Amino acid sequence: MSVLTLEDVNAYYGNSHVLFELSLELEEHEVVALLGRNGAGKTTTLRTITGTIPRREGHIAYRGEEIVDMSVDAISNRGIKLVPEERRVFPTLTVMENLQLAAEIAPDPRDIEEMFDIFPVLDDLRRNQGQNLSGGEQQMLSVARALVQNPDLLLLDEPTEGLAPVIVDDLGEVLADVVERDVTVLMTEQNVEFALELSERSYIVDRGSNVWEGPIDQLRQRDDLLEEYLSVGAAGAD
Repeated sequence: MSVLTLEDVNAYYGNSHVLFELSLELEEHEVVALLGRNGAGKTTTLRTITGTIPRREGHIAYRGEEIVDMSVDAISNRGIKLVPEERRVFPTLTVMENLQLAAEIAPDPRDIEEMFDIFPVLDDLRRNQGQNLSGGEQQMLSVARALVQNPDLLLLDEPTEGLAPVIVDDLGEVLADVVERDVTVLMTEQNVEFALELSERSYIVDRGSNVWEGPIDQLRQRDDLLEEYLSVGAAGAD
């Protein structure tokens, strides 16, 4: 049974049609990249999965259970956690307090100390407030908050947005460790090479519709797709 299935999903912002017959599928412990230019519909897809944008037609199933009519909280409690592009750490709470609050609202949280094993950079920042963290530290805290809630499916929205290259490398190492911990991951990312390094398969979306799906190795060989939909050539995807 697939972990997540979207079938012919149409979604709207008010009266604006933003997803068109979009379909995708994730299998157990798979890491899948959802790629496309800005405005292609990637973030909209994640928000539709989590219920913050209602779909009007189509089906969304999580482990075989239809979730389209569930509340945002009910979907989250099923084990689907979103790390938003905006990070949204609590600025006046410390790193520890951010993690404690996330754990308190989770049905079956993981040990907070495990988060410091995964994210050693946060270990020395336990008493630092969120507003005093760098962008990279905030991103790691945002991922740690999701992980402490013991997700089954982790949705990452542009995890490297605004980060310096050296921090991107550090985050990549951390996420590589995360995806080895029995978590299924769907990730949007403008840094194509970062996404290709972590993922096994990819979907490309354009104007709210699927335009391609396949293994990462195949995508690396498709200069036409890389140039037309991702604005990179073969040299940028080596």
